[in-house]
Amino acid sequence: MKLKNAISLGADEIDMVVNISHVLDGNWDAVEQEIAAIKAACGATLLKVIFETCLLTNEQIVELCNISKRAGADFVKTSTGFSTGGATVEHIKLMRDTVGSQMGVKASGGVRTRETAQEMIDAGASRIGASASVSIVMGEAPTTNGY
Repeated sequence: MKLKNAISLGADEIDMVVNISHVLDGNWDAVEQEIAAIKAACGATLLKVIFETCLLTNEQIVELCNISKRAGADFVKTSTGFSTGGATVEHIKLMRDTVGSQMGVKASGGVRTRETAQEMIDAGASRIGASASVSIVMGEAPTTNGY
């Protein structure tokens, strides 16, 4: 299994993307079983579950947060950065309110400025995923045109 191989080679965090078809179909049992199986394979290695929040309703995001928590995931994450949108303050607040302090919340996608990064942190993000991280830290204008 590639996951076990990655961990044996030193990966200390694993990102997975939920099966969006299962989510949109409301097949919550399949979603939970998959997250739990991947977490079991991860063992002590951190597991981040990516939702693609831009494609989901608030109710679906809450359900995914609860499922991820029950399945033993360590983080919930907004986006891969390859869909139609990234992190929003509203979604970060919703995710943090749902998982509480028990899990990490990662804002990913669309965080391109120091101001936006701070808004995400203020909303409850414990991590920021950004291709413009150097610009953010330096307080400079981003050099990429991504969302």
